[in-house]
Amino acid sequence: ASFRTVLALGGRRVRTPLVVTWHDRAHADGARAHMLRVLERRVVKAATVVLGTTSPLVDRARLTGARDARLAAVALPGPRRPLEPDDPDRLRPKVRAELGAIGRPLLIAVGSLERHRGYDVLLDAARAWRRLDPVPLVVIAGEGPLRGELQGRIEEEGLPVRLIGRRDDVTDLLAAADLALLPSRWEARSVLAQEALHARVPLVATNVGGIPELVGDAAELVPYGDAKALAESVVRLLGDRARRDTLTAKGARQAASWPTEDETVAQVLSVYDELTQPRPLP
Repeated sequence: ASFRTVLALGGRRVRTPLVVTWHDRAHADGARAHMLRVLERRVVKAATVVLGTTSPLVDRARLTGARDARLAAVALPGPRRPLEPDDPDRLRPKVRAELGAIGRPLLIAVGSLERHRGYDVLLDAARAWRRLDPVPLVVIAGEGPLRGELQGRIEEEGLPVRLIGRRDDVTDLLAAADLALLPSRWEARSVLAQEALHARVPLVATNVGGIPELVGDAAELVPYGDAKALAESVVRLLGDRARRDTLTAKGARQAASWPTEDETVAQVLSVYDELTQPRPLP
């Protein structure tokens, strides 16, 4: 969309300011990745201002050639209130029963079934959890091209993992969970991380992209691709209620520090005002 806008503005005699917001990196490999990088450079160099939702994206824009790149973290939309994990109004027992997690820990991951999500690493880690008693259930909500491959591994290796497809009740799933998992290769301002901290659910995530900046010390961070570290972090948290409670409290404080929707809108509007107000003659 940004590239089409650049082309549309290319023939204008009077320059129209172009503001581009980067929410995430493009995830692609091979020839497609090269093409996207070319388009990305063209857009960045033509843009008047590039807004990045994380510091790594702002740095990437500057390295790519942006004249003006700024941090503009986007708020998670929608009203929310802090959810207590055992709040009966959130139907926690019903959700756990539906998923098959009665009497066992429930671990939730959410996101499209694509390579960059790191679900192959999550399945590797799930092997270690088979030795626990009771065995935790890993539930992955999302759909995508890797479903067949992942389901094949789950069945062949007897992994305690369920693929439940695309869901519109992620808030309820998180409220029923003991832990949230984010094993991605790269994330910007992860929606799952934000939802988990808002829902007061301890989070184990990879130490990549914008995740450290987003969650601070309110989550357990592990290296991407390290199934052993992911498995061990989950085992430690499941066995340490005090640590889970600490992460819950820190998560609530961290979430309270994020920008509101009103603050996000105000910042973007201020950029528009800056670029469109008449400038005094020298």
